[in-house]
Formats: sequence, structure tokens, C-alpha cells
Amino acid sequence: MKRKNLIAKRKVKKNFLSIKDPKIEKLYKKFEEVISKNIKKNNFALAVSGGADSLCLSYFSKMYSKKFKNKMHVLIVNHNIRKESYIEAIKVKKILLKKKIKCRILVWKGKVPKSNIQGKARDLRYQLLANYCSLKKIKYLITAHHKDDQIENFYIRLLRGSGVTGLSSMSEIINYDKNLKILRPLLRIKKKELKHVTSNYFGTYIKDPSNEDKKFLRVRIRQFRKDMEKEGFDDTKIIKTIDNLLSAKKAIDFYKDKALYKHVTFLSKNNCVVNAKIFSEESKEIIFKSFSDILSLISGTYYPPRSIKVLNLINRIKKMKYNKSTLGGCIIEKKEDFISISKEKKSKLLITIGK
Repeated sequence: MKRKNLIAKRKVKKNFLSIKDPKIEKLYKKFEEVISKNIKKNNFALAVSGGADSLCLSYFSKMYSKKFKNKMHVLIVNHNIRKESYIEAIKVKKILLKKKIKCRILVWKGKVPKSNIQGKARDLRYQLLANYCSLKKIKYLITAHHKDDQIENFYIRLLRGSGVTGLSSMSEIINYDKNLKILRPLLRIKKKELKHVTSNYFGTYIKDPSNEDKKFLRVRIRQFRKDMEKEGFDDTKIIKTIDNLLSAKKAIDFYKDKALYKHVTFLSKNNCVVNAKIFSEESKEIIFKSFSDILSLISGTYYPPRSIKVLNLINRIKKMKYNKSTLGGCIIEKKEDFISISKEKKSKLLITIGK
């Protein structure tokens, strides 16, 4: 290669990695700090919906992968819940390709949910992403959850009467299963800051119409947030509360893990037995957290069933007449002094991986 061309290539690379906007540079450094201490130079995947937050994530991830030589897999999910899903996925792909960001579209081929649409769409999305990561032996999945998501989750769970675990909301990194970790490097960045980055780099993003639909609780929470800010309960105080609750959650998890080791025997990844002594020897919160984690582990789902459903299950199991029930993709049976929890048999996950 001629010296002139080599210099030109180096210049392009240097220009790509240098950010002219000091505000964007500061935000990228926050992102890089989280990624570098967790992923380092490992390959990773990221989920992109086309919103301002996820497009910003793709830009920062491209910067990081170029700098540290990571291989990144950019994934768009089309779960076919809305008629516009396919068209939107293609639009997102075109936006990314204009910036030379290669991506794949994952298409859901199973039944389309008719109720609890947002919750089930989220579960389908994670199933598709996790399945792809498993096929490609990818250990890290990055999502675009940000500061506003964290605060909205806190309010939603507060309204539902969640305990410490629920109110502590999202952690920076968490195990999806034994082979995949989910990382959220944007949790300390506000959505409006992410919009600033995306508008400057991509010049556009996809607006989700459900974000304006007041039939969804999350949309109504946004107005509630504004009202609470007027009363002095601002974002800074909420984040401080979440951090304090997260510290308490870590303590609970320590004792929960001890309880699982003492009372639970995993016969396989899809089946375990729980000694009924857990009800007399452990506190209410430890019992609740143990069953939530078991149901999530056995079913293979990222999110456990809602708190009220788990509590109702525990109360039913304690009764003498309890025999058998299902919850969160699990079959729960009581056999003398033990509770058997096994995974429900369901149709195999069907996906199409686009180019």
C-alpha cells in the first residue's frame, strides 16, 4: 500500500474516533467506562429498536468496537405484534447501514400475544436475542436502558406495591442465564442526552407510537413524574433512593443464595425440588426472593412472574390442600414435604435470522 493511502486511512480512523462535540464525548466516556470494565475485548451483541436511545447505543458501540477491536453483533427484533413491525425493522436497518453499521433482523414466527402486549413483547424480544447469542456463543448482550427507564420502573413498581427487590430496579449488569450477561451502560444518562447524540450522528430515529398511548401505564407515569417533580421529588432523589435499595437488595441476595443452597436441589436445568422447611426456617422476603429466582431459572425467562402472583403461589403452597398449579412457565407440585418445580413443555422457539 502506498504511503499516501496509508496516511489517509489512518486519518479517517482517527477522525472517526475523535468526537468534536464535547457533550457527546463526555457521554461516550461514561459508556466506555462501563463497557471496558465488564466486556473489555470480548465480542458482544446489542439490541437496536430504532429509537433515539438504541441508535445512540449502536453509535457508541461502533466507536468502542473500532477502538478495542471487539466484534459486535447489532440485532433488530421484529416480533410481528404490530403490522408496522416489519416496515420499521427495515427502516432501522437502512438508518444503520447509512453509517456502515452492519445488522441482522430477528423475526418471531410463533403466536402473537393478544393480552399484556408490552410485557409479552419484551419477553419475546429477550428470547430471540438470547437464542441468537447462544447460537453465536456471545456472552454479553448490551441494551439501551437509560436513566429515565430506571425512574419510570421505580414508579411502576411502587404503584404495584413491590418490595426491596422490585424497587431497586435495574442493575448495571445481570445474568440472563448461565451463558449470557445483560449489560446496561446507559443507566446514568438521560433520554434527552441520548436524543442529542442520535440527532447529531444519525439525523433521525424511529418514534414508537405506543409511547404516546395513554392506555399503557408507562406513558401515564411520565405525566405523574412531572407532577412529583413539582413537589420536590426530583430525579436525583429517586436515583439516590434506588441506589440505597440496591444496596439492601445485595444483602437480601446474600441470604437468599444461602437459603437456595440449604433448601433447594436442582435435578436438572428444568427441574428442582424445594424442601418445605424453607417456610419455617427463612424470613418472608427470603422465601419470596427464592421462589422468584427459581421460577425464572427453571422457566428460562429473564423476568420472573409479578410479585403478587409469586406471593399468592407461596400462600397456596403453604395450605394443606395444595396439590398442583402453573405459574411463569413452570409446573409447581407439592409432594409430602417437598415442592417440585419443573418447566412447562412448550412449542420450540421459531425464529428467522435476516441478513
